[in-house]
Amino acid sequence: MKKPGFYLLLLTLVVAISSCGTKTEKVTESFINENVKFAAAQYGMQVAAIEDSGRILNPKTLINGKIRYIRPQEWTSGFFPGSMWYLYELTGDARWKELGVKYSEALDTIQYLTSHHDVGFMIGSSYGNGLRLAGTEAYKGVIIQAAKSLCTRFRPGAGIIQSWNVGGWQAERGWECPVIIDNMMNLELLMWAAKKSGDTRFSEIAINHADQTHLRHFRSDGSAYHIVDYNPRSGKIFGYYAGQGASADSPWARGQSWGLYGFTMMYRETKKPAYLARAKQLADFLINHKNLPSDGIPYWDYGAAEIPYAPRDSSAAAIMANALLELSTFVQPEQAVLYQQTAIRQLLTLSSPAYLAEIGDNGNFLLKHGVGNLPGNSEIDVPLNYGDYYFLEGLLRFKRSGL
Repeated sequence: MKKPGFYLLLLTLVVAISSCGTKTEKVTESFINENVKFAAAQYGMQVAAIEDSGRILNPKTLINGKIRYIRPQEWTSGFFPGSMWYLYELTGDARWKELGVKYSEALDTIQYLTSHHDVGFMIGSSYGNGLRLAGTEAYKGVIIQAAKSLCTRFRPGAGIIQSWNVGGWQAERGWECPVIIDNMMNLELLMWAAKKSGDTRFSEIAINHADQTHLRHFRSDGSAYHIVDYNPRSGKIFGYYAGQGASADSPWARGQSWGLYGFTMMYRETKKPAYLARAKQLADFLINHKNLPSDGIPYWDYGAAEIPYAPRDSSAAAIMANALLELSTFVQPEQAVLYQQTAIRQLLTLSSPAYLAEIGDNGNFLLKHGVGNLPGNSEIDVPLNYGDYYFLEGLLRFKRSGL
């Protein structure tokens, strides 16, 4: 779909952005328009296949050439509806709004889900975007109820929101109260609910969790552990664990991106200096890491033993690019330029043939080469619905940035 001349355009964009903040509106507009046109065509085919089935299906990934559809209770169920909303925002086409409503409202029961922490992902990306873009008053009630459900997982003695229950494989590991860095992403739901309802308990719980994560979930080099297991009554830490990373002491790529995005978001919501300092330290760690490839797309783990032959993770790059674009608005100009350059390099790479699918291929997902859980031998080198979601969000942020 993309022509050789388009990649000359991208090269122009990289050079222009690197030259003291030169304005490149026309180049940026062409870059965004080309990617939005592709995304609308690709997702249009994906939606057509779902609509032809006569069912409401929720695609997550492509495994052995077959699309894997998921239940509403799966942690990534909000991202496909969220992508409908982003396509509406990017195109102005009311068809995407109608689809956003349809696929978001299929998740209605998730507002009552209390069995894990990801209700923030699920409701925020679907109903949250719906409330923002459609103004549907009923969606406010769903968000507030979902926040109440998430608050049932708050453990006052430790000051944290427990990520997972401890049955099954978690119990086999002897965990009592596991908390994962990903949980920072779910705090935005609580901050929204506090503003929409006037109930400060939501924001107090979010800030408590962010404070404890800031103080206790990071290594001295600024990188985040994936899993910290707490005593839920006293807050004592029982141990640090790898989860989806290469080892307990290795920086799992998507986890670092979750942490960067989460603390940037919490600084936006609270203006607490500690959150900005945490986000900046993590951003600098990632940008300067010896194992971050020059194109900006990280390996699945920054410390993976098989580097440079390790799989890359396009989803980690898309999340990181979003976080850096927002973080650049909160820091001094010299630092802002570095964050912007890194984020834009990542978006340019993701939109290149190395990572962006050909029209009609890749199960009609956008990005190739995502990694879900490599140690668990699950979703390796595949498209992922959250990679697509954050890629579209990155296009929106880039469009709004004025770069």
